[in-house]
Amino acid sequence: MKRLFVIFVTLLLSETVVAQETSNDFGMQFNHVALSVSDLDASVNFYKNVLKLQEITNRTEKEGIRWFSLGQGKELHLISVIPGEISLNKAVHFALSAPKFDAFIANLNARNIKYSSWAGENKKITIRADGVKQVYIQDPDGYWIEINSAD
Repeated sequence: MKRLFVIFVTLLLSETVVAQETSNDFGMQFNHVALSVSDLDASVNFYKNVLKLQEITNRTEKEGIRWFSLGQGKELHLISVIPGEISLNKAVHFALSAPKFDAFIANLNARNIKYSSWAGENKKITIRADGVKQVYIQDPDGYWIEINSAD
């Protein structure tokens, strides 16, 4: 069930997925992605200091949950209240665009944070056919995050 949820969220995040129908009868829009984390403080540190996301108010007001802004009203929720092992592969990821891609890579290098190409080559950048650069990193729980230079 967890894997199905993560795949569903990944599909919602993908800008390359095009709906067969042109109407959205219910007016649905992407709202947030939630990740189960094992160490909330380590994850907060990663998303705040490595990815430079802004922490926002956790409107649930529940302990063990922290929220971050992804811009344009979209959010990332980190949830540490559900026990269990977290196991994912690179195909299950979310992507963030970094207009200052080269500066972001320099930040990863300065912090000695491992990144790789899609093929898994350490400290290598994938350049897609459309010229967009991309690398993959993992957060403290092993979730894959693509960082790309798309506008």
